[in-house]
Amino acid sequence: MIGRITLKSEADLAKMKAAGNIVKETLELLSSQATVGMTTEELDRIAEAYIREQGAYPSFLHYNGYPKSICASVNQQVVHGIPGKYKLRDGDILSIDVGAKLEGFHGDAARTLLIGNVPEEVQKLVAVTRECFFEGLKFARAGYHIADIGAAVQKHAEAHGYGVVRDLVGHGIGREMHEPPDVPNFVDRRMGRGAPLVPGMVIAIEPMINLGTWEVVQLQDGWTIETRDGRPSAHYENTVAITEGEPVLLTL
Repeated sequence: MIGRITLKSEADLAKMKAAGNIVKETLELLSSQATVGMTTEELDRIAEAYIREQGAYPSFLHYNGYPKSICASVNQQVVHGIPGKYKLRDGDILSIDVGAKLEGFHGDAARTLLIGNVPEEVQKLVAVTRECFFEGLKFARAGYHIADIGAAVQKHAEAHGYGVVRDLVGHGIGREMHEPPDVPNFVDRRMGRGAPLVPGMVIAIEPMINLGTWEVVQLQDGWTIETRDGRPSAHYENTVAITEGEPVLLTL
């Protein structure tokens, strides 16, 4: 343990890889099922059933009172959208966040899906958000610091004129869904360089990138976060293990 950061053993990482694989497969299943006319609640039921069939538990279900098994955030919704009666429409984008707990360890990942004929401007936002993750991943190595990841994400997003959400960040993950350290997608002067990255750390890197400004608001349901200007937002996340060499993607 470094400070409050819990390092994972090889045995721990094997369990996290198994949990992460269930998350990956769930996201692939939802990607194949998400079509025009389907409700986000139907996708939630599909995800919960699949996760349980694999002998795992949906990490988000009842987490701090959250009522569903996945987060399903449409268009201007950034994260934490609660699945419900909303029917997907042609041209929507849908950010799906999935967590699974297996043998005491969590996996966590998110993707933004294109539903039908999405405008090119929004397709680009989704593509660049994914690119932001991989730009940050270049610095997810022993010898760098947490802030190096955020700086890379922010640089790539802002080079395209996008807003990088400030109110929400990535996180450590392991036996708990959210563990230290925080993993911002931007340079936070208050935290300096952040924690040094060392083998055994496992973090969730998750760029949340807006077509407009970085500002967001929380809806009255107490969960859903939307862009303040109502423009679309995209989300891309993987669980990443820091090693002696290349980072290992546990959910990809």
